[in-house]
Amino acid sequence: MEKFDRDLRSLQQARDLARAGAQAAKEFSTYTEEQVDLILKNMVRVAEANKVMLAEMAHKETGYGNVYDKTFKNHLASTLLYNEIKDEKTQGIISEDPVNKVVTVAAPIGLIMGITPSTNPTSTIIAKAILAMKTRNAIVFAPHPKAINCCVKAAELMAIAAEEAGAPKGVIGCVTIPSMEASNWLMHCDEVKLILATGGPGMVKAAYSSGTP
Repeated sequence: MEKFDRDLRSLQQARDLARAGAQAAKEFSTYTEEQVDLILKNMVRVAEANKVMLAEMAHKETGYGNVYDKTFKNHLASTLLYNEIKDEKTQGIISEDPVNKVVTVAAPIGLIMGITPSTNPTSTIIAKAILAMKTRNAIVFAPHPKAINCCVKAAELMAIAAEEAGAPKGVIGCVTIPSMEASNWLMHCDEVKLILATGGPGMVKAAYSSGTP
């Protein structure tokens, strides 16, 4: 009975996060690249300030890796990733091919689902959150149950940093009561337009089989 009640709460939470994320995505799609860059810079600042703490949480909770490597991965997923993508255009016309008469226009897709592993939990949260914000998409995370605490903390820090810099409330969400039911529902729901899957073969296969890109 207790598990049944927990699964129901997990499923309801996933539904609430998806609705909030879809609404935030609509608002976020109107932001300028200048507004987005302010949000990204604050997220990177917060990730850097907490990279050691998140590494310690991830190592203690999962037993994987070591704090030094996980700290560097958090740095890689924030500062180094931002430096790599900061000048990329993600709005309007991004390329033109006059020979083939093809114009490529960048536009947000909406709400993304981020599936995160137990092996590199916090760095995956940070990187996917930054990529979602860079492209003016909302994201909802479904963390691995064995890394739930450090993932929730990382997602919370990224959400607060984004909202402090002007992002819509709910643009970064995270399931705090993990269950297969919640993950499966998110993979198939209408609100989620894209899945970024990182994890074991079972979860990745389920994501590929969901029908959601």
